[in-house]
Order: sequence, then C-alpha cells, then structure tokens
Amino acid sequence: DSVKSAAKAVAGNLFSLYADKPSGGGIKILSGIPGLLTYPPYYWWEAGAMFGQFIDYWYYTNDTTYNDAVRDAILFQIGVQADLMPSNQSKDEGNDDQLFWAFSVMSAAELGFPNPPSDKPGWLALAQSVMNQLIKRWDTTQCKGGLRWQIYQWIGGYNYKNIAANGGMFQLGARLAKYTGNATYAEWAEKAFDWLMQSPLLTKDMQVYDGTDVLKGCVDADQMQWTYNYGILIAGTAYMYNYTNGNSTWGDRLSGFLSHIPIFFPKDQKGVMVEVACEVNQKCDTDQWSFKASFSRWLAVCVQLAPFTSAQLTPLLQASAKAAAKQCNGGKSGTMCGSRWYYDSYDGNGGVGQEMSALGIIQSNLISQSRPPYSADNGGTSKGNPAAGTGESQRPKDAPKVVTTGDKAGAGVLTALVLGFTVGVGWWLIS
Repeated sequence: DSVKSAAKAVAGNLFSLYADKPSGGGIKILSGIPGLLTYPPYYWWEAGAMFGQFIDYWYYTNDTTYNDAVRDAILFQIGVQADLMPSNQSKDEGNDDQLFWAFSVMSAAELGFPNPPSDKPGWLALAQSVMNQLIKRWDTTQCKGGLRWQIYQWIGGYNYKNIAANGGMFQLGARLAKYTGNATYAEWAEKAFDWLMQSPLLTKDMQVYDGTDVLKGCVDADQMQWTYNYGILIAGTAYMYNYTNGNSTWGDRLSGFLSHIPIFFPKDQKGVMVEVACEVNQKCDTDQWSFKASFSRWLAVCVQLAPFTSAQLTPLLQASAKAAAKQCNGGKSGTMCGSRWYYDSYDGNGGVGQEMSALGIIQSNLISQSRPPYSADNGGTSKGNPAAGTGESQRPKDAPKVVTTGDKAGAGVLTALVLGFTVGVGWWLIS
C-alpha cells in the first residue's frame, strides 16, 4: 500500500507536466496536441516512453485514472498509416524514437491495457508494424548489417549504428516472439543480437557501449555507459531466456550484462541508481534524465522473466525506490522528485525525466505481486496484423531532396563532426 501511495503521488506530478485537469472536467494538454509534451525541451520519443510508464502504473496499481488520456494520446500519434510515423515527426524521427513508442504499445498488449476502439489498429499490430519497418531498414551496405540510428540521410547521426536502434530491434523482436509464438520474430532478434556481438558495441564479457561510426567502418565504439542501453539488452535477453524456456546461452548472456550494472549503483553514492555519465555533476541533458526510468522498468521485467536474477536485482530496486521516494518532496506540490536519489531531500532539479525515473523505480517494486505478461495463447487479446508496416511509408511532403553521392560525402563529414563532438562531450561529462 505504501508503494502504491508513493507511485500515485509521483504519477500525479508526472501527468501534470503533460496536461492540466480543469475543474469543469476533461483535460487541457499543455502542448496543445495529444501525445506530445511541450517542446522545447521534450522530444517525441520521451512522450512515448512516458506513456509506457503510465501503462505500467495501471498494471502495477490498478488505478485507471490516466487510462483514457494515455490511450487517446497514443492513438493520436500513430500516423495516417498506423505506422507510428506521424506527420508531425516525419522529418526527423529516428529508429530509436519509433522504438520507444513501440515498446509502449507492446507493453499495452502484454499487460492487457484496454484495447483501442475496433476501428483502430490493435496495440500488437502497431508493434508489428514497427518491427516490419525495421526489417526493411536493416542495412547490409555498411558494417555487415545493423540499423542506423536515424531513418533519414539528412539527419545528423545517420552514419551512427547504436544500441538504442539495434538493441531496440532485438528487444522488440524478442517480445513479439514471446507474445505471438512466431519464430520469425525470434530469428530477427537473434540476427540483431548476433550483429551486436560481432560489432564493437559489445565486449566478449557483455560490456555495453553506445554506438559506432559507419564512416570509420564500425571499427571502434563510443564507450559511454548509459543505464538505458544496458536496460534495453537486459530486457531483450530476459525475454529470449523466457521464450526459449531457460536456454543456458541466453542465461549466460543475461548474467554477463548483469555483472556490469554495479557501475550504476556506486557505493560512494549510497548504492542507489545513478546515471554515472552525467548525474553527479548535473550535466545530463533533457533526454538523459529519463534513462533511469527505462532501466528500472526493465530490471523489474528481468526479475519476472528470469527469476534467478531476483537475488541480485530486488535489493537494488528496493534501495533505490526508498531513496527516490525520500527526496520526492519538492516543488509546489511538495512531492516533486529531483534527479539525485542519494540526496536526503529534493535537489532542485525536476522535470519529466526525473518524475518518470522516480515513478519507474518506485512501482517496479510491485513486480513480485504482478501477473506475468500475457501472450496470445494465455490471455492476450490485442489485435495483431503481421503485415502491418510492410507497405511504403509516405515521404514527408516538405522533406529535403533525395541525397546524392556528393551530398552523402558532405553529410558524412558533418556527421563525423557531430559524433566527434558528442563523444567529446560525453567524456567531458564523466571527467
């Protein structure tokens, strides 16, 4: 009851950063558009991740307060072709952006979130659409395969292949395999994982790096350590372990990933979860403040799908939840959450990502009392469509021209400069 009470307070704070509830009834969305947070500073992907946290909140607590708003928000953002490529994002949406919305609709299917109206695609169909699109984008022209970070050539980062895209494809494929029983999804999950294993993004002992530069032949990696990158792979591996009925290969891989996560629970910060690359010196950007939310939810999923991990992970989830709740005592509400859970009270740094992270870690402690995810053969009712997303997506009407060979060379130089700056900043953050 105390965990649910704390989660309820944080969920209310988080929702207030998306919409007001006028006294006359209904909601007033702060951005003016269902499904979008106010921009700047919040990008489309973070809204998708946030609605996933609200789906989890309903699943853990049975509180239906936000269900209608969450359903309406997601359906408003699916796009005219129901492919999670809405026109308001079509010029700059990346593979990882689309994946975080796919994770949320996949959770809706797995957890039995109320289905959309009959004239709308099911949660499962939306996830299948994204998977089919990712398969079409699998790039064998550079670095022996893999997905690029970005979908379009005109966006900085197109020449970067990273964990968020490839690990995301792996996780989504694993989840679809478990839900549908279709082995083709598992084969694609394994293909994505095998590519990661031969890339510089995973070490032999399962240390996880961020991304690699296509223009350099994917020979080395940005070695930044982020919670959400580990979380993406830990959850995907747990799903594959469960799907394969405890296959030892997947169990060993999972143990390998988990052997490295103590870096995110440093003893000199009371052993609670820390975004070590940027949190202590308060250099995280808007996106990075939300990473612990994803890490928390996926560690909980790991405990549920691979019970042998409980002895390691449950104490970490408990200690971090207690710490997070203790410092959720700021802002106008007196319950707003800050960024550093090893502080004894609100640290003055709040926002959507901070509330998401606190909600994620607090409610994750209800995992042991929660039913396992549904699949199609044990209670799942979400409507699927295996062919979803196989057609050609519309090109944005005001998109830049098709990139020529000369343009690619110029764009490559620009991307290299952008990536060099990103890596440089990343190392500066932890220096």
